[in-house]
Amino acid sequence: MENVFDAKDAQNYIDRINNLTPETQGLWGKMAVDQMLAHCNVSYEMVYEPEKHKKPGSIAKFILKSFVKPKVVGEKAYSQNGPTAPQFIVSDRKNFEEEKKRLVGFIQKTQQLGASAFDGKESFSFGKLKSQEWNNMFAKHLNHHLAQFGV
Repeated sequence: MENVFDAKDAQNYIDRINNLTPETQGLWGKMAVDQMLAHCNVSYEMVYEPEKHKKPGSIAKFILKSFVKPKVVGEKAYSQNGPTAPQFIVSDRKNFEEEKKRLVGFIQKTQQLGASAFDGKESFSFGKLKSQEWNNMFAKHLNHHLAQFGV
């Protein structure tokens, strides 16, 4: 798995994103490319712009930590057309260039902060995560959706 904290791997994600156009079609799923970029931004918003999202309550957080966390932070890739958490659903159309610029910025910021900034950092839904778990979560999500759009 790629390392989102490594400059070369982060640049690889950015290069893949830069191969997208507003006309790029998904190979599966329901999202348009602009919605996919906005959807990918949600993971980073929860870190860098937490005020945009409602934190899960204690019961929901227990369920997320117990049942969802292993699938999200583990190394196994996501399957096609898997379920999407409600806060990640983007139903309206977005500005492609704006969402692309935001995602590239989030990837760069994460890489520049480095693994040490994420080791033991509190996740919105899963509690404290190790830097490797943060990496797995970000890398798997990006790989899944960039592959969905053929880049």
